[in-house]
Amino acid sequence: MKIQYKKRQLNFNLIFGIIWLTFFLLQLLFDDELNWIDYGWIFISLAYFGIYFYQKKYKYVIINNGFLTVNGPFGKTINLTDIKRIKKFAGDYILKTDNEELTISTQYIGSKSLAELNMELEKLQVEWN
Repeated sequence: MKIQYKKRQLNFNLIFGIIWLTFFLLQLLFDDELNWIDYGWIFISLAYFGIYFYQKKYKYVIINNGFLTVNGPFGKTINLTDIKRIKKFAGDYILKTDNEELTISTQYIGSKSLAELNMELEKLQVEWN
């Protein structure tokens, strides 16, 4: 099961990538000589496009084969059978095992995907706080 990002989150990155690319292209067209800072706009644009395509391809949370994985630059994986307690705090789910803790921020998850995540977490039969 793949838990997707909100469309708003994806569109935010796409729009800002387009805005920074537009700034770079306008600078390229109307300036005779480009400064080193002008090239920064293209790098910022590429970063936003990279984040957009990464989030589009590798959804926020993946539940597969008994493991829950939160994707990102420092993604984390946890075994579903090791989860002892789930704490809901400030709109986040904090999944706790004996050794580690994993946080899922619900502000990035679309409403349909959030309902799927809730159903999947309720199946675990663990203590909720």
